[in-house]
Amino acid sequence: MRFDPAIANRRKGAKSDYSVQRPHMSTPASSSSIRPPALPGGNDLPVPVDKPHIDPVCGMRAATNPDKAYAFRDTTYYFCSQGCRTKFAGDPEHYLAHPPQPRAMKQTVPAPPPAGAAVEYTCPMHPEVVQDHPGACPLCGMALEPRMPVAGDDANPELDDMTRRLWIAAVLTVPLWAIAMGPMVIGAMDSPRWMPWLEAALATPVVLYCGWPFFERAWVSFRTMKLNMFSLIGLGTGASWLFSVAAIVFPDLLPDAFREHGRVPVYFEAAAGITTLVLVGQVLELRARARTSGAIKALLGLAPANAWRVDASGSDVEVPLADVVVGDRLRVRPGDKVPVDGTIESGSSSLDEALVTGEAVPVEKGVGDRVIAGALNQGGSFVMRADHVGADTLLARIAMLVADAGRSRAPIQKLADRAAGWFVPIVIGIALLAAIVWIVVGPAPAFAHALVAAVSVLIIACPCALGLATPISVTVAVGRGARDGVLIKDADALERLAGVDTLVVDKTGTLTEGKATVSRIETVDGWSEADVLRLVASLEQASAHPMAAAIVRHAKERNVSLVEATGTTSLAGLGVKGSVCGRFVVAGNPAMLAQEGIAADAFTQKADALRENGSTALLIAVDGRAVAVIAITDAVKASTPAALAALAAEGITVVMVTGDHATTARAVAKKLGIARFEAGVDPAGKQAFVKKLQAEGHRVAMAGDGVNDAPALAAADVGIAMGNGTDVAMESARVVLIGGDLAGVSKARRLSEQALANIRQNLFFAFFYNALGVPIAAGVLYPWFGLLLSPTIAAAAMSLSSVSVITNALRLRNAKL
Repeated sequence: MRFDPAIANRRKGAKSDYSVQRPHMSTPASSSSIRPPALPGGNDLPVPVDKPHIDPVCGMRAATNPDKAYAFRDTTYYFCSQGCRTKFAGDPEHYLAHPPQPRAMKQTVPAPPPAGAAVEYTCPMHPEVVQDHPGACPLCGMALEPRMPVAGDDANPELDDMTRRLWIAAVLTVPLWAIAMGPMVIGAMDSPRWMPWLEAALATPVVLYCGWPFFERAWVSFRTMKLNMFSLIGLGTGASWLFSVAAIVFPDLLPDAFREHGRVPVYFEAAAGITTLVLVGQVLELRARARTSGAIKALLGLAPANAWRVDASGSDVEVPLADVVVGDRLRVRPGDKVPVDGTIESGSSSLDEALVTGEAVPVEKGVGDRVIAGALNQGGSFVMRADHVGADTLLARIAMLVADAGRSRAPIQKLADRAAGWFVPIVIGIALLAAIVWIVVGPAPAFAHALVAAVSVLIIACPCALGLATPISVTVAVGRGARDGVLIKDADALERLAGVDTLVVDKTGTLTEGKATVSRIETVDGWSEADVLRLVASLEQASAHPMAAAIVRHAKERNVSLVEATGTTSLAGLGVKGSVCGRFVVAGNPAMLAQEGIAADAFTQKADALRENGSTALLIAVDGRAVAVIAITDAVKASTPAALAALAAEGITVVMVTGDHATTARAVAKKLGIARFEAGVDPAGKQAFVKKLQAEGHRVAMAGDGVNDAPALAAADVGIAMGNGTDVAMESARVVLIGGDLAGVSKARRLSEQALANIRQNLFFAFFYNALGVPIAAGVLYPWFGLLLSPTIAAAAMSLSSVSVITNALRLRNAKL
């Protein structure tokens, strides 16, 4: 076992070196695909004539592709995929000695995880505890659970073991209770001398076999001095059973203060009853905790079990999803789900991405458009190229982030953590104090009453209710948000969202579609639109900025040929410059041209007129002279006005901060009813503006989608990235709106408010339960009502406390967002 304090904040694991060894869904992975390195014997292969071959691993037809070839013993073998190539390279003689059988066209069972794929287990209360096998947490004794649930995998060894022990305990405890409680029902009678021995025979297997895991956990807790619930259970059941054994084996050695009607009472039914009821609680808790991973399994289950791979001959072959590798061509038929993330190469269709993005409106997709795993194909058939597979798909990345977020620690949990640290020692102290008080002032038999009171105090206390109050609510809440396309990365962000009073938003890609189009090009005499477009598009073709993409797309639509630019330099928030065909080209805002010492007075009025209409004006200079202005228009998202209205109704102040010109920003702000905006702001300025608002006492959330938004996203109390934005923005943010819709901010805040309310309910219940239960168990009501709580009743109450907290948290699955 290892203890890794950084595990709770881990975002991603190490990248895989070989594509075939791609991690299973339960293993964190990088979001970027990785090209496998060359394997021994696979280098310097001759370029063969293109003809079909038979894959020696799977039996499929393979093209003569040098990238999927392997040389062994003077023979070159060709493969349908890199996965088969890597398998063959690992043991060529095996595959040559055992040629593949003809491959069936229909496969419906998903492939098992790769051999050796490790499943890590962690504690829901202590995420720093990680081990490679199931068991109990050494800090709190709770059953460990997989860090990453697997779709369709309902195996739960801990639950199976506890259920088996519960059935055995119940079969033995029911007659034991009947024997022990019989005199209370039919009246006092002189039971035979052998009756305690029968009770011992029934109780001992329950305590020493069925309850043995509790003693193991209790021993570990005392050995490590990490006292927990099982410390109390071990002391209580152990004391009851050991005392009862002493009462029947050495009755003459016990003082008269223990005797009642001349006999020393035994508490076998209490020891067995406590064990049985704690087992009931464990089974109920394990089942409830298994339900909290339902949202993650549902996400992973969105991807189909199989995919239709288009082979070299153009035929469709159904293969398990685990066999799909980056670069494979896959056919998605009407009614099918998209198997992996990729790009459409041919065909078009209408896709329902609601299960991933939360957007209920089908999206039209065509050649060149990206598609995500789990989306439902509602229209025609298309062929896609697999870009991200396995743990690299958006679904898998979301699922891993949801799992990690559920184990992160919210600030509100600190109170419970501090209380839990002192809880068990205080309870043991109260149990000893109660025993002393009963021995000193209690009625006869004083020692017997003292034992009952001490055991009841030990058993009724439940520190797990305190420890589970926050993480169980966070887990369920984060899973609920993921169902609506709101991905919350950690518990701290979930808690902070409820207190946000100011939302800073970027313009392009956040308020607008981020799909800019060139609407107009104004040039000076001697320059044609085509000439300007050729130079600027050539300069911009390496950039990922929406405006750059718009210019390149416009050039291609007009069949303008592009050339390679050299010495390209991009300045965030300003523009880009470089050499094209031996000419020095600058494309940017007025500040960019001023920085280069280029006068742009001739285009000032034209640029202002374009900005008044909400367009962005991009100034173009060639060899130190301003030659053109390009108007780029980015339509406001249809959902933005309603989203802003909802935020205003919730009392959120929205401030727009953009690198665009003030005139353009003013036009967009006026159209959307945004009272405050900042324009011409570079990335550092956005970050400084966020810090300025924080210094004024505001709780600030920042929403953006670009690289230039990343510093501000990281500086904000809560950074919110649009799911259609850049990877840098999504890494910097703590909340991702998968659908790229600003309405998700309202959903996230409502989820935060409901989650916080649920956590407070859980904490109140846990504190109130213990504050009320421990004194009653100690016997505080005995002087007035003659009531002394039975250890068996205390065990039932203790078992139900954790289950009640979990059940309350599960209500968040139906939260209205």
